[in-house]
Amino acid sequence: MRAANKLDVERGTCHLRVLPGGLDSAGAPQPSCPYTWRVERDPARVGAIAHGAVLCGAAESALKLLDAGSVQTVVTSPPYWSLRDYGVAGQTGSADTLDDYVKSVVAVFAELRRVLRDDGTVWLNVGDAYTSGNRPARAPDKKNPRRAMAVRPPTPVGLKDKELVGIPWRLAFALQAAGWWVRSAITWHKPNAYPESVMDRPTGAYEIVFLLAKSADYYYDVDAVRGPNGRRLRNVWDIPTEPRRRAGSEDDDHPATMPSALAKRCIMLTSRPGDLVLDPYVGSGTTLLATADLDRRWVGIDINPDFVALAMRRMDARG
Repeated sequence: MRAANKLDVERGTCHLRVLPGGLDSAGAPQPSCPYTWRVERDPARVGAIAHGAVLCGAAESALKLLDAGSVQTVVTSPPYWSLRDYGVAGQTGSADTLDDYVKSVVAVFAELRRVLRDDGTVWLNVGDAYTSGNRPARAPDKKNPRRAMAVRPPTPVGLKDKELVGIPWRLAFALQAAGWWVRSAITWHKPNAYPESVMDRPTGAYEIVFLLAKSADYYYDVDAVRGPNGRRLRNVWDIPTEPRRRAGSEDDDHPATMPSALAKRCIMLTSRPGDLVLDPYVGSGTTLLATADLDRRWVGIDINPDFVALAMRRMDARG
């Protein structure tokens, strides 16, 4: 595998570890020995990315290291509101109010707009949630222990206990108001969805994936992915989830892993070989693996150093 850059963004500085065959700060090829480079974050930039890079830091700050107009498409899934605690300071979604959560994601998208090409797009996967009833914590579900949270956000004003919040569309409308084109809402149906212990509603088995564009004219290859019998692709996609622990790996993956098949479909539709694909909430690195498999360049960002290390291990193991 072509080696990647790894950057750590914290407290206003950027640490760049260049792996064998990587690039220096100006994008020039380096010899096969690793070294460490330190530079002030602003106005420094990553420069040209020949193959791939991973940045560790808050998405809004780390995105400032990327050149304007350098990214063709974004495939991402930000932390879900009130559903996961990733155990790192500054994370999004675990204790934020709903309004603060939406504002924080919209702020990241302002930086995404800067780094996207004029014909660029974003695929945004975001899950919904139910109100907590102002319970301060959540016990693990018997069938899904990862649901446990030590802190939960308060019930948003105007909503009732046990009510579906409608987060995906709240976020989509906020992005629309910020100038994004909401071009499609795909229903990602999960044939093997996790069971739930709830007894008074159907078990959730889908999530929404939005296709957003920077402008009315954007790159989209309608023939890259076809539906059954060669028909034009519909907006309901049956894609199974993937296990957190993968065959042949000791790693227990990120608790909300995007399936590779979903990431690949998005990448194929809105980018070409050689284009740069970005995931600003990279998690376990599924988007990066899918991008590399499709002969695109890649860059990922995550605030959790454990997830960055996991993504790098998976990229290194790709071979």
